[in-house]
Amino acid sequence: MNHSDFLIGCEFVTGAGRWRCTDVGTRTIVAISLEPRETFESWRDENGVEQTRTYMSDDPRDLIGPPFSIVEYVFDEYDLEGCEQA
Repeated sequence: MNHSDFLIGCEFVTGAGRWRCTDVGTRTIVAISLEPRETFESWRDENGVEQTRTYMSDDPRDLIGPPFSIVEYVFDEYDLEGCEQA
């Protein structure tokens, strides 16, 4: 894909899966992965000990933003060559 093919909200695929564009810069684009993702939550129990739980999530609420509760990845001009329209 070319840089001009990207618009905020458009979806595209790479070898790593499906993505949604969240920002378009001068020479880069920013996107979130639409694939299931490893998520964790932490809390303190009644004794004050920190507890953590790790799990795979495909919760669509993770994709609401900005700001997003998941990592946004930057694709530079060299990465765009590996992108295809969804």
